[in-house]
Amino acid sequence: MRRTSVLFSMLGIAAAGLGLALAWPWLASETAGGDASAATIALGKTLYAKRCASCHGARLEGQPNWKRLLPSGRMPAPPHDASGHTWHHPDGVLFRITKEGPAAVVGRGYQSDMPGFGNVMSDDEIRAVLAFIKSTWPERERQYQAEMSRREREKTQ
Repeated sequence: MRRTSVLFSMLGIAAAGLGLALAWPWLASETAGGDASAATIALGKTLYAKRCASCHGARLEGQPNWKRLLPSGRMPAPPHDASGHTWHHPDGVLFRITKEGPAAVVGRGYQSDMPGFGNVMSDDEIRAVLAFIKSTWPERERQYQAEMSRREREKTQ
C-alpha cells in the first residue's frame, strides 16, 4: 500500500510539472505589456527594431496593402499597432507564431515569409517583444487581448 501511495504521489508531481511546463509560455506571457517592467518593454523595443521592424515597420505599421496577397501568393506583414489584428489573438497564439512561425499555427500547408524566431531569440526575449508591442496598444485593445488570453488559459486548465 505504501509503494502505491508513493508511486501515485510521484505521478501527481510529474503531471503537475508537465502541466506547468506546457502552460509556461501562456502564463508567463499573460502579463506581457500589462504588468511588464519598463526594462522588459525596453528590451522588447530593441529586439523588435532588430528582428521585426524590417517587415512589420519601425512604427508597427506593417507593410502596405497588408490584407492583399503579394505576387508570391503570400500575405504581407501585418501591422502590430491597433490598426492590425495582432491584438485579436491570445498570448499563446502570439507566442507560438513568433517562436515557430505562422505556418505552425495556421497549418494546412500555409506558407509565410515570416520565419519562426525560436532559434534566434529566447522565450523571454520573445515575451519581451510581445510586451513592447502590447505596450503600444490603446487600453481598449489591451483589455480585449487580455480577455482573449484569459479565455485561452481557461481552455488549457
